[in-house]
Amino acid sequence: MTKLKKDLQAVTKTLKALALKSEKIVKALDKLGKVPTELKAKAKSAGKTAVEKAKLTATEQVVNIIKKAKHGIDVGTLKIKTGFEDKKIRNILNKAFKDGKIKRAGRGTYVG
Repeated sequence: MTKLKKDLQAVTKTLKALALKSEKIVKALDKLGKVPTELKAKAKSAGKTAVEKAKLTATEQVVNIIKKAKHGIDVGTLKIKTGFEDKKIRNILNKAFKDGKIKRAGRGTYVG
């Protein structure tokens, strides 16, 4: 039992150290000014503030991006704009297509 306790304490210590390192990295990025500009760009491209954007569901975010694209949009671009994983995007696209919210313009390209 004591070995398990020591192992758990070691894991906890390591996690705390990783958390501190990640906080330092975030602070360094903030000082460089890279993080705020990315967030501002995303908020401007959506036409809403970051708080209003957060209220949208993942499906709503993807469908809105697709509808704004004049000639359609591919999955790679959706991945970059939303930050979602491949599987999540595929599931959203499949459901939105079945619901009639979007159409397939070609292989891997969707229009609103």
